[in-house]
Amino acid sequence: MSRDHVQPAAPSLDSAEVPFLELLARGASADVYEQPTLLARAEGRSAERVAALEAAKRLALRVRSELEGRRRREAELSALFETAHDLAGLRDLDAVLQAIVQRARSLLGTDVAYLSLNDPKRGDTYMRVTEGSVAARFQQLRLGMGEGLGGLVAQTARPYVTDDYFKDDRFRHTLTIDAGVRDEGLVAILGVPLTLGHHVIGVLFAADRRARVFEREQTALLGSFAALAAAAIDAANLLAETRSALNELERANEIIRDRSGVIERASDVHDRLAELVLRGGGVHDVAAAVSEILDGTVEFTDTAPTGPLETSRAEGHAVRHKDDWIAAVAAGGELLGALVLRGHPGLDPVDQRTLERAAMVTSLLLLARRSAAEAEQRVRGELLDDLLDARDRDPRLLRERAARLKADLDATHVVLAARLDGDTADADQEAAARRRLWSAASHLAATRQGLAAARDGGTVLLLPLTDGDTATALARRTAGHLTTAVHEAVTVGASAPVRDLAARPDAVAAAYEEGRRCLDALRLLGRTGDGAAAEDFGFLGLLLAGDRDIEGFVERTIGRVVAYDERRGTDLVRTLDAYFAGGMSPARTKDVLHVHVNTVAQRLERVGRLLGEDWQSPERVLEIQLALRLHRLSGPARQ
Repeated sequence: MSRDHVQPAAPSLDSAEVPFLELLARGASADVYEQPTLLARAEGRSAERVAALEAAKRLALRVRSELEGRRRREAELSALFETAHDLAGLRDLDAVLQAIVQRARSLLGTDVAYLSLNDPKRGDTYMRVTEGSVAARFQQLRLGMGEGLGGLVAQTARPYVTDDYFKDDRFRHTLTIDAGVRDEGLVAILGVPLTLGHHVIGVLFAADRRARVFEREQTALLGSFAALAAAAIDAANLLAETRSALNELERANEIIRDRSGVIERASDVHDRLAELVLRGGGVHDVAAAVSEILDGTVEFTDTAPTGPLETSRAEGHAVRHKDDWIAAVAAGGELLGALVLRGHPGLDPVDQRTLERAAMVTSLLLLARRSAAEAEQRVRGELLDDLLDARDRDPRLLRERAARLKADLDATHVVLAARLDGDTADADQEAAARRRLWSAASHLAATRQGLAAARDGGTVLLLPLTDGDTATALARRTAGHLTTAVHEAVTVGASAPVRDLAARPDAVAAAYEEGRRCLDALRLLGRTGDGAAAEDFGFLGLLLAGDRDIEGFVERTIGRVVAYDERRGTDLVRTLDAYFAGGMSPARTKDVLHVHVNTVAQRLERVGRLLGEDWQSPERVLEIQLALRLHRLSGPARQ
């Protein structure tokens, strides 16, 4: 039989390799690869079997490492491809550079990314685009050639990296540059040159606010982004020259003029959409702008007909449905909605691409808004969790973290405990309701410059208390707002006002416990869906209050009587003591005080004007007697 007709033997696998192949197939983490060997040892397998498993494990880990490296390289190449694709579609230089900086920051996983351009007239390099920066002085930095890390990159056309900038003496440190870097809080910095031919035109940076070692592959990747950025700058300059040439040709040739009109229209669409995005416009702003451009009615909806919507998502183009056009708004595998052009069956290719581009911009806006909201909610929750757990006791760091969220820990705040009171037997429905509560509370905290976090099956908020406001009023408003937002009853218990949170982070935990006690009291009293603070429960508030605000209780209950005695030198407090000690009998009271019964009546009438007509009701009597007793215990008794 010839070699051409020999059937190859079926491949066989060593049994030692099988478990590791299964781990590779499901993408298991590296530590799981120890399990087959550990199991074999536990089962008392032979040394040969254990050795075979060890060899197979090492081979599998090498394969896994190689696969991970390839996936990482694929992700990097994909990002570079997407950026190159953006260069072909974007005409605004700032938008292109911003996209490059954003992708560089995302792919390298750094806190900040930024780009500087050289100024030949001034002989320095200046900050052009930043992403993740929070310090104004840093965003306005100019670096002389050879100054700092960036100035050295711009001068030498070589990449430089440091894992701790302030400890690195390779760079010429200046007061201006170091102040800007310190304001931004940067520690580890990587900078690569932007070059056109042999000329350096700027520097692309990636930086972290903690010590970090940048790998050689990351330096190479940032260098690739720098090459794209340089190409974008060159392309923008060429595009400006091309537009000028087109304008001249328009005047000379009617055909070219008509074609240029189409180009200008597409450019106008892009510019208007880019302007909307850059100034923070929303989905409905995009729909309104496209409605005007297409001279029709464009709406964003999540209830478009399923068939045309799925076709649009699959093909990536707008699809006609009766007299309407539908463009799917999607990101990855997630369908976010659709842009629908109503009653406009005749649509030329340029207008169709306009609708499709608007759908793409809409998806980016939705994802950006979602990511930003989720990130801010997460950061606000982490800061409040740290305050509740008193993990970070450095007042300066706490204030800095709060300031980045536009919160002021030196202001007076109230801690509010919020919980849903709807009854549901479905665990999924309950979890969804809690997520709605958390989302609504986070939104409220962001708009009120406060903080919110999920805790103990509910939500805790830290909100500032404005002048003239009270903890009670704030609790009731919060309960009403959250109830409306989640469409279920939300009960809110509030603490007494707390101050100096940065210096006393443990005060937040104590205030939260007080708010929870108020919440429990409201639920026990059947006041679900309401809001209250400890001061609303009278003497019961003394039991609820974490700091036992005795002075506050006495002041609220009999403060006007005490103040009247101090101003007028009268004996109303002593008269009240005798009155209650005598079983609320004016006759027995006058015997104790050795005054006429009419004097007693006049004094009690004065008390009634100070405390209100219901001061002798059973509830008020109990509170007044408790306040009198606390008043005697807290200071010297009148003789």
